Amino acid sequence: QYTRGTVTAFAPFDARADAEALRKAMKGIGTDEETVLTILATRNNAQRQEIASAFKTLFGRDLVDDLKSELTGKFETLMVSLMRPAYIFDAHALKHAIKGAGTNEKVLTEILASRTPAEVQNIKQVYQQEYEANLEDKITGETSGHFQRLLVVLLQANRDPDVGVDEALVEQDAQVLFRAGELKWGTDEEKFITILGTRSVSHLRRVFDKYMTISGFQIEETIDRETSGDLEKLLLAVVKCIRSVPAYFAETLYYSMKGAGTDDDTLIRVMVSRSEVDLLDIRREFRKNFAKSLYQMIQKDTSGDYRKALLLLCGGDDD
Repeated sequence: QYTRGTVTAFAPFDARADAEALRKAMKGIGTDEETVLTILATRNNAQRQEIASAFKTLFGRDLVDDLKSELTGKFETLMVSLMRPAYIFDAHALKHAIKGAGTNEKVLTEILASRTPAEVQNIKQVYQQEYEANLEDKITGETSGHFQRLLVVLLQANRDPDVGVDEALVEQDAQVLFRAGELKWGTDEEKFITILGTRSVSHLRRVFDKYMTISGFQIEETIDRETSGDLEKLLLAVVKCIRSVPAYFAETLYYSMKGAGTDDDTLIRVMVSRSEVDLLDIRREFRKNFAKSLYQMIQKDTSGDYRKALLLLCGGDDD
């Protein structure tokens, strides 16, 4: 259903030949990383699954296990991530965000704010199959307050379908949000949670315009002033994704590399999860909003085989 990815089906494709090349690259002393990254970063996920299957058939070995034992560091993380099918990738990221000491709210926010209702349903299903656990139970066990409530609303994946916009309801929702925030001492977070978590995308875009007319503020400014912490970040992520998912991810990528040190987990997660979805659109938004290309920023911020693989996924420069 997505056609704006940088990674598409590779042709001519030969799973056996790729499997043999990968085995050769990892066999014996030392690894030929160049071959590994060139194959895995230029095949789409369905093809990578075929390669893994051919690899097992030909050599009786698990490709992912071999990658883990032959590669190290961020490069290993990136290659292993590329081997996970999309919903398993998201389920795995969520599982790691809520396991052990401390919860990674950033990952919960990024995935649940940006995925479509159909995608969220699939992630929940895969989570149950893979980990024999209920994702909602796991998340509610590790979060609290209004942040938890909005996550639960998003996990229901019951956003209204996009069928026409009722202007009277737009006006009503905008007024409700205005009264729940700017006009009130304290904030009625529940109204924000319900409206932002359940209304359709086209409806909410109109609500944001109407809100600006009524209040003189962008909805983001109000959220910034009226809420704080994890709830604020999640509400802002939802609003940004309603406005434009590619713009949201362009910003996420920019901040993963801006300043001292790189947030490699975020960089890998976004590059892998969007490479077959909308990375071309993300690149365009990146160039528009940050006066440099995603390609250049990756080039400046990373190194070695890790950089080569990320640049292949990026699929080109926009300058």
